[in-house]
Amino acid sequence: MTESEKKLNVVGKSVPRRDGVGHVTGKTVYVDDITFPDMLYLKMVRSPVHHARIKGLDFSAAEEVPGFVRALTHQDVPKNIYTILCLIGVGPDEEPVLAEDKVLYKGEPIAAILAETEDAAVEAASRVIPDLEELPAVFDVEEALKPDAPILKEWGTNHFVYEGHHCRRVRLGDVERAFGEADYIVEERYQTSPIEHAPTETTACVAKPEPNGRYTVYTNTQALYFTLDNTALILQLPFNKLHFVGGTVGGAFGGKVDVIVEPIAILGAMKTGRPVKFRYTREEEMRVSSTRSAWRLYYKDGVMKNGQIIARQITSYADSGAYNRHTPYAVTKHAANVAGPYAIPNVWIDAYCVYTNRQPASAMRGFGVTPASFAIEVQMDKIAETIGMDPWEIRFVNAYRNGDIKPHQKIVEDATLIETMQAAAEMVGHGLSDRSLAMNSWDREKV
Repeated sequence: MTESEKKLNVVGKSVPRRDGVGHVTGKTVYVDDITFPDMLYLKMVRSPVHHARIKGLDFSAAEEVPGFVRALTHQDVPKNIYTILCLIGVGPDEEPVLAEDKVLYKGEPIAAILAETEDAAVEAASRVIPDLEELPAVFDVEEALKPDAPILKEWGTNHFVYEGHHCRRVRLGDVERAFGEADYIVEERYQTSPIEHAPTETTACVAKPEPNGRYTVYTNTQALYFTLDNTALILQLPFNKLHFVGGTVGGAFGGKVDVIVEPIAILGAMKTGRPVKFRYTREEEMRVSSTRSAWRLYYKDGVMKNGQIIARQITSYADSGAYNRHTPYAVTKHAANVAGPYAIPNVWIDAYCVYTNRQPASAMRGFGVTPASFAIEVQMDKIAETIGMDPWEIRFVNAYRNGDIKPHQKIVEDATLIETMQAAAEMVGHGLSDRSLAMNSWDREKV
């Protein structure tokens, strides 16, 4: 063992999970295992349609269910707006905690029911009769941008507005001139679907009022202080009135960064003075929790016979679903990465955040970047096939190096892309050309 290897206490070693024994022996306590005396259960009344105007709510049949305690509507929420992007300076905040005058997706919460048992809460919620005037819905990102599409947002468009622009734009060089000089034009359309995180433990929390006026919240959020801060803003409470207890997340992958269950559970505890549990059923987790966005991407590349890409034009559409959640931020990350880790002198990108009547999308493992990576690398294979070049070689020819300028005007530092590809080729036994083996991330040779 070398001296440098002796200093490594994690890299190259098997490190036991600190929670592993509890998981495999069944001793781990998850949020849904937590109960308190006199605890109430919360269930949502959800929209049965994708788009509608709310004309009224009839709770009379629900109130007759044995065990019914009370209902909560938007009028009970101190600041009835989710604020999950305001903390990073992205607005406007436009998603209600409980729907007010409209619903924009099937499953959107309209009211909350508190009851003595979970069964009673489910039964009472099913008996609430919403008076809805159904409206036209739109489910396709390009259809949503057409002039005759039903408008979902109060600012008059079905797209997020970036500093006055209809999309997130990136411009470098002159793509039209470069297309005219290219030996090949390679075009393709790529589409990804929404992906559900499917955590082992569904989204859940338990809110308990304390004698000192604070609220202790046991939650499986993956972002404890982010969730606490946003909950305090929604409930208009001082931050020190909330004590959030995390622990087991039960699987998240980005899906438990949304602040959805905690504010309404605490509100129930505030209104009743009793502990409140709110957990998603498996059906709710699949049908109404945030997904990874669906993306549609159009690529047009100008390529020379030697494999050099001299122009790349991209138009992409993120399906945000009915509300912002984290998608406007994802589109910004997407625009910075969608041209790929390649040195292309002329780049044109229009990246749209589009609203449809689908369930809201949000964070999931590299959100915004992962769909881009899929499209980029399939496109690189298509270019290699078109010009008759080895797909490894096409990547070495175009790989960015230290000092190159990315399309969004950031200088590449510590690229190591070439070295990583060389190591990967060696590991899988793929023979590289002498030229590719001689390349590095510091010296750029003429292609």
